[in-house]
Amino acid sequence: MFIQSPWFGLAGVALIPLQAYLIPMLQRQINVLNKKRIIQVRSFSSEIGETAAGISDLRANGGWRYRLAAFTDRLGRLFEIRFEIYQKKFFMKFLNNFITQLTPFFFYSVGGYLAIKGQITVGALVAALAAYKDLSNPWKELLTYYNQTQDMSLRWDVVTERFAPRGMIDAKLFEGEPDEIPHLKGPISFQNVTLRNHDGTRILDDLNIEIPMGARVAIEIPNQTERTAIAELLTREVSPTRGHITMAGYDLAGLHQAVLAARIGYAHSHPYLFKGTIGDNLLMSLRTSPKTVLWDPKQRDMSAIEAARAGNSLDSTKADWLDPGLAGLDTLEDVNDWWYQLVKSVDGEDVMFQRMVTDRIDPESRPKLAAAIVGLREEVYEKLKEKGLDKVVHRFDPDKFNPALALGGNLMFAAPLRNISQAGLASERGFLAMIIEQGLAEQGVAISQTLVETLHQTFGRDGTDHPLFTALGIDEELYEQLVDIAMRRRNKGDAALTEDEFSLLLTVPFAFTAEQIGPGFPETFKQEILAIRKHQGAAMREKAKDLFVPISPENYLPRLTILENVLYGRISAVAGLQADLVLDLVLEIFKAHDLQKAVAVTVFDVPTSIGGSNISQSFQERASFSRAAIKRPDILVFNQSLAGQDAEGFRRLRDRLGNLLPEMTQVYLDDHFSHPEDFDIFVKIRGGRVDGVAQSETPNQDDSISDDLRRKLRIIAGNSMFSNLDPRNQRLLAFAAQWFPVKKGERIFSTGQPADAVYLCLSGMGELYWTEPDGTKLHISTVEAGRLIGDLAVIMSEPRQLDFSATEDSQFLRIGADQFRSVIENDPVILLSLLRTVSGHLTGTAELLRTAGIHIPRDDAKRTPPTQDGQP
Repeated sequence: MFIQSPWFGLAGVALIPLQAYLIPMLQRQINVLNKKRIIQVRSFSSEIGETAAGISDLRANGGWRYRLAAFTDRLGRLFEIRFEIYQKKFFMKFLNNFITQLTPFFFYSVGGYLAIKGQITVGALVAALAAYKDLSNPWKELLTYYNQTQDMSLRWDVVTERFAPRGMIDAKLFEGEPDEIPHLKGPISFQNVTLRNHDGTRILDDLNIEIPMGARVAIEIPNQTERTAIAELLTREVSPTRGHITMAGYDLAGLHQAVLAARIGYAHSHPYLFKGTIGDNLLMSLRTSPKTVLWDPKQRDMSAIEAARAGNSLDSTKADWLDPGLAGLDTLEDVNDWWYQLVKSVDGEDVMFQRMVTDRIDPESRPKLAAAIVGLREEVYEKLKEKGLDKVVHRFDPDKFNPALALGGNLMFAAPLRNISQAGLASERGFLAMIIEQGLAEQGVAISQTLVETLHQTFGRDGTDHPLFTALGIDEELYEQLVDIAMRRRNKGDAALTEDEFSLLLTVPFAFTAEQIGPGFPETFKQEILAIRKHQGAAMREKAKDLFVPISPENYLPRLTILENVLYGRISAVAGLQADLVLDLVLEIFKAHDLQKAVAVTVFDVPTSIGGSNISQSFQERASFSRAAIKRPDILVFNQSLAGQDAEGFRRLRDRLGNLLPEMTQVYLDDHFSHPEDFDIFVKIRGGRVDGVAQSETPNQDDSISDDLRRKLRIIAGNSMFSNLDPRNQRLLAFAAQWFPVKKGERIFSTGQPADAVYLCLSGMGELYWTEPDGTKLHISTVEAGRLIGDLAVIMSEPRQLDFSATEDSQFLRIGADQFRSVIENDPVILLSLLRTVSGHLTGTAELLRTAGIHIPRDDAKRTPPTQDGQP
């Protein structure tokens, strides 16, 4: 076109620079929105995973409506982001097409003018115009968009069908609110209840159980699958295949889920804690529906409007959900008092105090407690001096360097206002400039260099998963970055570092105390810091007032723990057992001032990660109990909960709960009860039937394959060695097992034979013995029903060490060595059971040797002892 006419060529390319500027700019905005969308989708996916994993806790504690509201809130944000993406995306396409179609206009105007002047031919103009009238690309885009919408519509139908399996509880029992939430204070009745799993295997068979109101019931079920099934039936996580369950005369199958969530508590050993706080998780059962309505008379809340249009939950997370009335209480303070009574029922008040006194609180959300703690500082200090414990506490003193305080705190005699990461501190250029102005940069970087190199020598690159490293609180990625910076500085000097890298290295002393750094923190540097504090401390505190709060007797320091605040200092890292004495002294003072409960209640503010992974297992069990009992249920089900409690502790728990809630029915599920006489009712379930109704454990020629497999499975699941195995592995063992009848006197295996199988004794009796060269049999052990024999030789792949014969007609299950090894290599539960068994045998052997007075020779017993003159 330029050859035909320069003006014609200019007209053709005139708008290309405009497109080159506008389109990338809009695309960058779309990319930013897409990143936001991905973050929201990932968070949504995480919440879905949490809900799926903790659905039992949601149902049992009534948290599903709030969860649905949270989903709606997340979907609303996703919708807004997507809508903005589509607006920008199609505006970009419109703008691009509009600018593209402006080119023919210029062709007509400029080209027509040139044609009139005779500078170009009409044919050349028409040829150029034809090139810009190709509509194939926009049309293809339209078709692609249409195909995508149809494809997504089809995928949506498939997904909705996938999540609607048969046997689901009627959705009406979850929607809305029931007209009333009746109490379930009455008898519990199992009427001919049978339960099968998804593949038709019978788990529970024709159960008939009557539990009167207020009874304390122990149900002993060694089989984990059966025990879980009973718990899920009581909470309606599963419905009976046949039969009915009634509670206080109500058919359990017809009750609204809100009734079950309010009236049935379920505490188990593996609760699911959702991301948020301990308070969010404990109060879930009192937040079953919104109790306030957001004021929107003109219906201008677009989030609510879009939620209604999309068919999502109309409940808002911004409303007040807490309803103490579900527990028969009036205020949040009443709920806290009731929760503390539950803590005392498991003798946990001191444990809870010790856990929370070493944690932080927000003084703005708990101003009364913060003020009380500040007021106790002098009393605590005087008591410490009386007990001689003041020496193990590094108390804050404006004239002294505190080795338990980081460099920044010592320099300004101030404590952080909020959590400041090293990366965040490195970005505070003004603060670091102040450090450099005071002449501390050179020695500070030298300390950083030494400390990072020490950490690298200690932990290396692959030791960051060690508990000692975790205790330092350094992010793994940041640690690796600091190691790289320190090594480069060691090899090439400061010139090899960028300004950002130098700043990051300079922040290391602000993350550690002099005690942690050790000898690498010179005494001269401490004196230099004190001198700067004396002359420049006030000015530095003023410059950094957004980051630090002055350390003074009247200030509560938010980034220090409750214990550190009341001590007005920190316990020395070498205090040892004296630290426990300090904690005991503080506990006594808090008790005297009636502040123990106020400290314990701060546990509600403790953050929880997904699945409660940042919370210890014992604490999770206590949280499960509190969540189940805080709603003051009519029925409380314990499924191996609070395993750390001994028999006496459980007895006190039952009695205290009985006094607190005399009409509440307590149901305890476990594999064994040491004192069943302590309960009102004691029920045994064996093989899925009450009282272990006898079922044949010998093969029958008329049995079908499935009946034979179920019989083997029942035997294996009922054995103490295999009862806690994963159900899949139990089925694998049952499938591999073979019936092995043995006559009296028949030898099952002999010394020196390859270990080709393990044997589970079902009936009869056998003997393990050692055969002397002269044929004498030395008795080693008697094998009775229920014992697994031959397993150690199989695990070690060694020949048999003993002979094993039947002393009477016996029946065994024989499991091949390869099949047995394949299971134990993939299930740590059975490994632990085997370890306990071996430990028991070793203990028994030691006791036997001690009783028999047998002398075990030392390794060097064969050496001839020397005489007094050194000659043999």
